[in-house]
Amino acid sequence: MEVPENRRYTSEHEWVDLAGGNARVGITDYAQDALGDVVYVDLPTAGQAFQANDVFGEIESTKSVSELYTPLSGKVVEINGALTDHPELVNSDPYGEGWLCVFEVDDADEYDGLLSASAYRDIVSSEES
Repeated sequence: MEVPENRRYTSEHEWVDLAGGNARVGITDYAQDALGDVVYVDLPTAGQAFQANDVFGEIESTKSVSELYTPLSGKVVEINGALTDHPELVNSDPYGEGWLCVFEVDDADEYDGLLSASAYRDIVSSEES
């Protein structure tokens, strides 16, 4: 299971990359593996605003449908349009081409409250046992 060190994580299995001031968000390698083959991703439109922990979309796999939670408060400035035709990118490259949305963050300090890579690994380890 891959957990890049240069990101922060949520207990709901989203990752956040705050490089460049905006927050790129996706689901973790662990989450995509647990979901199975992703067949559809329902994302918000650019301009929608969310508070941290709000539901911002859904991801559907051959096994289930799961809600997606906003890790940080902010406004959607970009969505990954490639997922419309290729939702499987979430499985094949969850930390790269399979990203979900980019948020213009209201409060960058919220990022510091998210889980580090090692803290996220600890949560996943406890779920697996």
